[in-house]
Amino acid sequence: MRLSIVPANTNFDFVGRRRLAYPLSALLIILSIGAFFTQGLNFGIDFRGGILIEIKTEGPANVAELRSTVGGLGLGEVQVQEFGAPDDVLIRIQQQDGAESEQLQAINILKDALGDQVAEYRRTEFVGPTVGAELISSAIWAVVLAIGAILIYIWFRFEWQFGVGAVIALTHDVVTTIGLFAFTQLEFNLATVAAILTIAGYSINDTVVIYDRVREELRRYKKLDMPALLNLAANRTLSRTFMTSVTTLIALIALAVFGGTIIRDFALAMIWGVIIGTYSSVFVAVPVLLALNLSRQSLSAGLDESEQVEAPEDDVPDTPSDK
Repeated sequence: MRLSIVPANTNFDFVGRRRLAYPLSALLIILSIGAFFTQGLNFGIDFRGGILIEIKTEGPANVAELRSTVGGLGLGEVQVQEFGAPDDVLIRIQQQDGAESEQLQAINILKDALGDQVAEYRRTEFVGPTVGAELISSAIWAVVLAIGAILIYIWFRFEWQFGVGAVIALTHDVVTTIGLFAFTQLEFNLATVAAILTIAGYSINDTVVIYDRVREELRRYKKLDMPALLNLAANRTLSRTFMTSVTTLIALIALAVFGGTIIRDFALAMIWGVIIGTYSSVFVAVPVLLALNLSRQSLSAGLDESEQVEAPEDDVPDTPSDK
């Protein structure tokens, strides 16, 4: 017996809901941009520079005691947190004023203060301000170039309206994900950039599947009005979209719960990305084709008469249209 969470032949009016979806998306984008400029991102050591030390303790670590010890050293902002196992601790210290010698001095002060509390120093890293600035620049370029490459790919595979629609939905997902990190002040690091690029790939894959169905229905139903046709395509891919999102979310929730501190922010970003990506694929990417005046003429121009199918009226489902 086949599992079917989404009923067959669904008949949701996705296009008609754009009057609610567009204001909601606009609100999310405005709040995201506002949070970014008012609160900013909580950059991790990868971007802002500083000292990172991973230690192993004898038995479960007393994080509160370690935090009190490190916080009283006068080294500025410090973060102490468990790092997966109970005896594994990650210590972050803000970058010290001065050159490399001052950073090494801070590391020695820390090691002297911790003394016998540490069984093993697993790693010690220092990221300078120049490297952090370069990483920020590289991260921005990575996201921008990824979106640009996706636009070119969709443009060549489909009509230009599909390319613009895909980039609108994709930009929506990226901006709101960055806004989530600005609003919650979760640490924004290289893993987060990887999550954003992964979200972009997931979202565009979802959108391409729906767009492929839109193109197929455009070639098949030559008399069906555009809002009804877009609803038809979205409904016929809904089961695949929903099942893909649910199975992905199950894995990501497991990562967020059991994956430890190092992977948690990445998993949370991906969970948000899957949810917002699924929403934008259906409620943004599809309805926006109406605003871009998508027509069937250009899609049918390259087809032979035998490939252009005109379905009888009985074959067209009772899909809601935009009245």
